[in-house]
Amino acid sequence: MAKKAKTVFVCQECGNESPRWMGQCICGAWNSMVEEKVIDTPVNDTRRRASEGAKGARPSKLKEVGSSDYRRIDTGISELNRILGGGLVPGSLTLISGEPGIGKSTLIIQAAANLAKSLGTVLYVSGEESEEQIKMRADRVCGELSDQLYILAETNMENIVTICENLQPKFLIIDSIQTMYTQTLDSVPGSVSQVRDIGNQLMKLGKTKNIPIFIVAHVTKNGELAGPKIVEHLVDCVLNFTGERDHDLRILRAYKNRFGTTSEIGAFQMEEGGLAEIKNLSGTFLEGTDMRAEGSVVTAVYEGTRPVLFELQALTAPANVGFARRTAVGVDHQRLNMILAVLEKKLGMTMINQDVYVNVVGGMRPDSTSIDLGVALAVYSSMRGIAPSKRTLAIGEVGLTGELRSIQNAEKIVIEAARMGYEQIILPKKNADKLKTRIPEGSCRIISAANLYDAIDAFKGEA
Repeated sequence: MAKKAKTVFVCQECGNESPRWMGQCICGAWNSMVEEKVIDTPVNDTRRRASEGAKGARPSKLKEVGSSDYRRIDTGISELNRILGGGLVPGSLTLISGEPGIGKSTLIIQAAANLAKSLGTVLYVSGEESEEQIKMRADRVCGELSDQLYILAETNMENIVTICENLQPKFLIIDSIQTMYTQTLDSVPGSVSQVRDIGNQLMKLGKTKNIPIFIVAHVTKNGELAGPKIVEHLVDCVLNFTGERDHDLRILRAYKNRFGTTSEIGAFQMEEGGLAEIKNLSGTFLEGTDMRAEGSVVTAVYEGTRPVLFELQALTAPANVGFARRTAVGVDHQRLNMILAVLEKKLGMTMINQDVYVNVVGGMRPDSTSIDLGVALAVYSSMRGIAPSKRTLAIGEVGLTGELRSIQNAEKIVIEAARMGYEQIILPKKNADKLKTRIPEGSCRIISAANLYDAIDAFKGEA
């Protein structure tokens, strides 16, 4: 049954309510009372999210809403702060996902230990592990623990909300949302209805109490976030932790961020004492790289606020039987097929009877077209048995006609390459014309390439 609205008089100056019209409000303003209709909403309505103490729905003037108190909170982990846009925002919900054993719980317990020392009370709610298991991990990766770090092994959401009201934490961790349940629903934990309802309750708790919340989520066997898509829409930030089991490198990437960019990446290395931040990501990718091997080319992408250099390797071999294979690891498969078609059409390279394998060394998965030239030169190098004449970096987008298109942030990539000691950098003509006047002479040689022909000549040392 629809609820009847009642009429009240509200002061436009101070917002004070009165059941009748008054000439002068208690704030001193004259003739400021206006008539409004409001509907009383039950206090125990769990589906509603509103500011604490709000009885009815009433809009506010946007320019009068204060935002100065929303300062960033330092997590004590600079790479995590980078991904979040500078730190945690009070009242924000952050969803972090990743494959089992990738390091999600390790990263979170390290952040929790740092925040407990600097911020105050931190509550870690675990539905998967016992308190003793989490203590063992914390002793291994955190060192000395603060008295303000609390642990709770609980899966009942009503109990968690009650404890939060009593403890008043400054930071809350839910590990994981698929293990939590609300007693208002009969479905099992992890079901669509349970995850949706738990997400709504956490959003209400975080927004009304101004508590930043970290939510851990499972992933499917395909690597996608498990559970309903509604959870991603509810939260403010979605982070994904990736890495290979046989590599120590871990990459943290933001797929959604209401308070920052989604182009940043954070780099960590799994060590015995936990996750260590990687400051020089390019140096990690290029460590032990043979700069002048056949089929090996160094290229780069610009991720967020920093350039990342890495090695691309290609191998071509005669196809034994049937159709030739096209295998790509870290490179988009459709993009590889396009580049191979350009090489075959414009350079006369016969690839129909050649298996082609392309790999990004180190587990990096770039999605930028700036690596096109690196892929093309690596395949050409392996096919022709030609190694680069000098320590070379190649960046640029390859067009269907064989031309090289300009890329963004080329100047910052070139500066990083010069700092790391590269002798020559091959890049599109438009980028090169702008950079020749900005890069100091003697640091490295900038080679302008209008098309693939120019790039290959420079690669062989004939430019």
